[in-house]
Amino acid sequence: MLKPRKIKMYCPSCKKHTFHEVHKIKKKKASELKQGQRRFRRVTSGYRGFPRPKPEGREKTSRRAPLKYTCTECKKSIQPPSIRARKVEISE
Repeated sequence: MLKPRKIKMYCPSCKKHTFHEVHKIKKKKASELKQGQRRFRRVTSGYRGFPRPKPEGREKTSRRAPLKYTCTECKKSIQPPSIRARKVEISE
């Protein structure tokens, strides 16, 4: 899916339609100090198997592509629900 670099859409903070810059969001590195990660490390250490079941069925053909829109006037960002697409490119 090809998205333009700038798109005109409604800005909730300006309360009018303005141009927004489109950015792809990259996934941050998961923290090792979160409770779920600490539990996972404790369970997988030693002579035990993997704590979660193997995924059943087929993989989905598309991934969710989270996009962030930044208003060019007030510089506030909004992130609507992500879209499903095999590949998302932002054109110049």
